Amino acid sequence: MFAAVYGMTVLGLQAHLIRVEVDVANGLPSFDIVGLATTSVREARDRVRSAIRNSGYQFPLQRVTVNLAPADLRKEGSGLDLPIAIGILAATGQCLSSSLERYVFSGELSLEGTLRPVPGILTMAISLERENKSFILIVPPENLAEARLVADLETHSSASLDQIIKAISKMGDFEDAILSRVIQPELSETKVDWSDIHGQQQAKRALEIAAAGGHNVVMQGPPGSGKTLLAKAYSGILPLLSDQESIEVTQLYSVSGMISCNGSLVQERPFRNPHHTVTKVGMIGGGRNLRPGELSFANHGVLFLDEFPEFAREVLECLRQPLEDRELTITRQAGSITYPAKVSVIASMNPCPCGYYGDQGRVCSCTPMQIQNYRGRLSGPLLDRFDMHVEVPRLNYSELKNNIDNESSIVVRERVMAVRQIQWVRLGSVKTNAEMTAKETKEFGKLTPSGESLLQKIFDSQHLSARAHDRILRVARTIADLGGSSNIFPEHLAEAIQFRIS
Repeated sequence: MFAAVYGMTVLGLQAHLIRVEVDVANGLPSFDIVGLATTSVREARDRVRSAIRNSGYQFPLQRVTVNLAPADLRKEGSGLDLPIAIGILAATGQCLSSSLERYVFSGELSLEGTLRPVPGILTMAISLERENKSFILIVPPENLAEARLVADLETHSSASLDQIIKAISKMGDFEDAILSRVIQPELSETKVDWSDIHGQQQAKRALEIAAAGGHNVVMQGPPGSGKTLLAKAYSGILPLLSDQESIEVTQLYSVSGMISCNGSLVQERPFRNPHHTVTKVGMIGGGRNLRPGELSFANHGVLFLDEFPEFAREVLECLRQPLEDRELTITRQAGSITYPAKVSVIASMNPCPCGYYGDQGRVCSCTPMQIQNYRGRLSGPLLDRFDMHVEVPRLNYSELKNNIDNESSIVVRERVMAVRQIQWVRLGSVKTNAEMTAKETKEFGKLTPSGESLLQKIFDSQHLSARAHDRILRVARTIADLGGSSNIFPEHLAEAIQFRIS
């Protein structure tokens, strides 16, 4: 009395095919699950036993052993409930199907035998389509639309264990009509429009450059100068995600259980704004189950760090390597997982603890030691990874009331999208100027003789690093693209330098 069916488990952003082997033998009644199963998988014993009985089938009063192969791969989550239950029914002759191994099952079972949704279905479907398109994926009804985002894979669903058994035994049909009730969401409107920001032309210009080239920006200014408002409006000028980027973002959010099961791809770029009390695990990910953090949730989008120096130093320092490599590898005792980190970081900070150092209209009450300690919370290597440093001064009354010729977010987004198209053609992939390698920066960041002379003077006088040199060239390349120029002229370079050493 042996049967084998297939299920899947998700670790990080990879789904692995699991062969669920069930053996029913004579002996004292027992139910054992082996194969490096976590607590959530071992608890399937009680769910599966009740689901089988309440679905009208007999649970064997014998020794039941379930092996999850490969045995050296950690299994987690409740998605293996369904293949375990079907394996038991097949081993006891209650599920008759000659093509049982063509199916891959995933779903959580309730005690009454109905199917509940599980996270990571899109990742399972993508992995299964790459490995073997001949498999048929069976998922809960709420996950069916998500699974069918992978068009080349056959997927089906039913609401209960009993109906699935009848369908695979050719005594009934799958209940795929659930798709007719899926409502595709509309794109949300921008909460803060670009035209809502009065004044701050230099800061708006800097953020437009950053959006066009995917650059990192740190804004500094007194309280109430508009730094947070600028960052919120920044998300509205970013182009929509490309098809590949949309799949990657949706896949990450699906694995984390952060999207509704409506079968639609995420089309807007993520905008993550963690509080400054966030922990290191909350920022970069990890923990017991190696979950992604805020940095990975902002993939292909924006990570906004408000009150930059107030973050714990260990949290900020752990961002240094991901900002350079644009990916993050988390290694713990439980294993090693790589998460993407292709983000644009927007940070805002005050010039001092009271916030008014350098403000001509207010007197700073901080001592030099307090200012030094406040700025010392940010290390030089971390600040060196920000392409642009922007001053956001306090507005006067006339600038605050001036509402002439303010462009909307849609108009600015069109310019940003046009520049992104130029970069994609130049680089041969969906990359921004900020993602150029050192070789690409050298090839596409060539300067005129006068530009080389200017950069040499600034480089020597300001004692810039090699990283700063390349980042200046990438920003200058973006400024030239915004100006419709194929060459980087001295005026483009001068503007990029201004944002670097301001």
